[in-house]
Amino acid sequence: MPPTPEPMNDRSTPLALLMSRRSGRPRDMVEPAPDAEELTAILTAATRVPDHGKIAPWRFVVIPRDRRDAFAAMLHAAYAEERPNAGRLEGKAIDDFAQQAPLLIAVLHRPDPSRSIPLKEQEWSAAAAAMTLEHAVHASGYVSGWLTGWAAYSKSVTRALGEEGDTIIGFFFIGSPGKTLIERPRPELDEVVSTW
Repeated sequence: MPPTPEPMNDRSTPLALLMSRRSGRPRDMVEPAPDAEELTAILTAATRVPDHGKIAPWRFVVIPRDRRDAFAAMLHAAYAEERPNAGRLEGKAIDDFAQQAPLLIAVLHRPDPSRSIPLKEQEWSAAAAAMTLEHAVHASGYVSGWLTGWAAYSKSVTRALGEEGDTIIGFFFIGSPGKTLIERPRPELDEVVSTW
């Protein structure tokens, strides 16, 4: 039986804070979200990850609340281009996706193939930046949810948010929990740890 999770944002020790992190459902997130100063600190922390070659193969695209209608319109256009037989339900799902949570950040992987650093290592650095973003949000007293879905794999959406060669690591919805966060089952250590 897994241990009872610590309360959200247990700050008794740095490790306790990490152990209390859990994802929130973007549709349940409410205000407040990080303000401009807090967001700057969160994004600064997210850049402090292993980065072989000092390439910074990641980008953060903040999609503010007042740009969500434009973001939804872009998603609709991309979906219609890629799936021309889409129905009304898909359109509502796109609107719901675009409008949820007070703050939205897309994290992109921007590799530099001209460098000698293996592309896989550059991708891992981008994933590390994404996870550090999650931890920084949590350490700041907020909740986040990392989603992908069709939009993260859409070439049209990627072009709209980034540059040629980019890929989307995910969409990070950030705010305060509007409902109690649910702890999901975690693996037993003997299932995922071995000694060589």
